[in-house]
Amino acid sequence: MATSAPPAPSHASELGVLPLRPGVGHSFLWRKLHSLSGIVPIGAFLIEHIFSNFEALNGPLAYGQQVKFLNSLPLVRVLEWVFIFIPLAFHALYGVVIAVRGRATVNIYPWAGNWGYLTQRITGLIAFAYIVQHVWRQRFSGVMLPEHPGASFHKVQVELHNPWMLAIYIVAMIATCWHFSYGIWLFAAKWGITPGNRARKRFGYICAAFGSVLCIMGLASIYAFVGNPKYANAPDDAFAPTSPPALTQPAPAVTPPAQ
Repeated sequence: MATSAPPAPSHASELGVLPLRPGVGHSFLWRKLHSLSGIVPIGAFLIEHIFSNFEALNGPLAYGQQVKFLNSLPLVRVLEWVFIFIPLAFHALYGVVIAVRGRATVNIYPWAGNWGYLTQRITGLIAFAYIVQHVWRQRFSGVMLPEHPGASFHKVQVELHNPWMLAIYIVAMIATCWHFSYGIWLFAAKWGITPGNRARKRFGYICAAFGSVLCIMGLASIYAFVGNPKYANAPDDAFAPTSPPALTQPAPAVTPPAQ
């Protein structure tokens, strides 16, 4: 009995990037918001966060001053929720929905686009799990850094002295930078910013270089907390005044009585 051959995969499937077009299902708007939120504001916050943590290379005092400056911005708590926590929760939770509903086809079509799709989902889940514990441990438990910014360097240093947490930070930094840099490439492809294979290939090199720079900066910041002997055993509070050394006065000379 003759059987029909399976249809050949489309060129879009080979690239692994499907453009976002209106009228495709009911999740078009949510997917557009998900794609956009990964760039603004979450991506912008990630860049700021890595650059702020890079101040750790200058020591506990410089790092504490950076934390103090960020927490002194006007309406900082409103900005924190509106531009960080809420968009991050939406992007992460809807990303989990996409990952659960999606289907990896690398075993059938082992193309770079499909491997990128799978890796993007895996790194997204890693980043999500890491961010949840990181926000809880550094923002809402232990010493409250907004009120005690001078303790920020010591608090991170204590956490990274645990070898398991150090490994988690390193893996999460690599996964997050990959997820963001590849997400920029996907955003440009899906929104029609880079039409054509040639433009996408060139932009891919730019995204890879940008993500590598961010990752190196993040790993260097981790090294500043645990690997630089100059800042080992940082003080509990870098802003705490240090007691001046006691001054010793020479004993007064005693003139012997005249005979």
